[in-house]
Amino acid sequence: MKILPILLLLALSLGCQTPAADQAPAAGAAAPAAVRTGAQVLADEDFRFLAGKRVGLIVNHTARVDTLHLADAIHAAPDVTLGALFGPEHGLRGTADAGATVADGRDDRTGVPIYSLYGNTRKPRPDMLVGLQMLVFDIQDVGARFYTYISTMGLAMQAAAEADIPFVVLDRPNPLGGAYVSGFVLEPGHTSFVGQYPIPIAHGLTVGELAQMIQGEGWLPGLENLALHVVKMDDWEREMRWPETGLPWIPPSPNIPDFETALIYPGTCFFEATAASEGRGTRTPFRLLGAPWADGTELVAQLGPLPGLAVDSARFTPRSIEGMSSTPKLQDQPLGGLRLRILDPALVHPVEAGMQILYTFYQQAPDQADFLNDRWLARLAGTDRLATLLRRDALPAAIAQAWADEVEAFRAQREPYLLY
Repeated sequence: MKILPILLLLALSLGCQTPAADQAPAAGAAAPAAVRTGAQVLADEDFRFLAGKRVGLIVNHTARVDTLHLADAIHAAPDVTLGALFGPEHGLRGTADAGATVADGRDDRTGVPIYSLYGNTRKPRPDMLVGLQMLVFDIQDVGARFYTYISTMGLAMQAAAEADIPFVVLDRPNPLGGAYVSGFVLEPGHTSFVGQYPIPIAHGLTVGELAQMIQGEGWLPGLENLALHVVKMDDWEREMRWPETGLPWIPPSPNIPDFETALIYPGTCFFEATAASEGRGTRTPFRLLGAPWADGTELVAQLGPLPGLAVDSARFTPRSIEGMSSTPKLQDQPLGGLRLRILDPALVHPVEAGMQILYTFYQQAPDQADFLNDRWLARLAGTDRLATLLRRDALPAAIAQAWADEVEAFRAQREPYLLY
């Protein structure tokens, strides 16, 4: 195991903020103390760690401290100069469709330039960093390898290293928790923007922990001398899933509107690589799955129970929805399929559930040869083995067993980088 990089871990013991009203507990239950994110810890210390610096922020709309956007809070902070803003996929305000090019611009509130990191440029260029003395990353991740914000983070780490400026990660909870790890580990040859690192589909790391591991394991070149700093959270524990954090949910992208969707997303995202709909074009993407030929009642019967989930037969028609999905797959076609509801978040194993649902759809598909997009499925899975196993009619339990050893090896590999 490589030596852990030098880190400055800022963990400050101040009072916790209260949960938002829509996260209030049931009557008679004690309200959970809200986890303090790295951004909140930094703000509660009046951004003293940034004092005297001209900083660039890699953020989107999830970068909040109390009710303020982090950019606004830092812009108003004494002795800190906000020099540039960098926006990932979906843009600085989180409203762009998945895959849509995001343009450069200027922030109306602070007047500083906004540089897009999703489009022709995915890594900050040297000219974007001129005059900056620090890069700060604060974006809410969902805990799935193919969610692109962590790819943006790694490329920005490289840019900071090349510019010889420190890189600061303001840590946030992994919504799936830090104990759940599952899915194939990305294999060499399948690296892409939806899979930059050799980690499982559900990696169980916070972004701060992952940043440490990217540097410590040498997963991207040129990071050996990067000054990497992680501002830790207060009161987050590995077993926590999002509802236990006491934090309000801010949709990290248009098609992850709530925690329930984020929870099932690592399993049902695989429907993007099929001829079936993953539910885009509805208000419940990734929890509605369907196809023109699908018989929902038969699918439910074949699928059987899934821990923590209710599965119902459904019919739906994907429509163009501004701000969510302008041209969804199978648009305006009536579909049969399934609706997923979360009954007990603690019991849900999303990757395993996704494999069971994918297998069941595949078995019902009238044209199995065309049901899977093998190339895109390999990018999401990080391996060709998933398509091979499905085409050999391997049962879901056998598919899960295929990644068991590599997940255990990853658990041991990540241990020196865990902060909580």
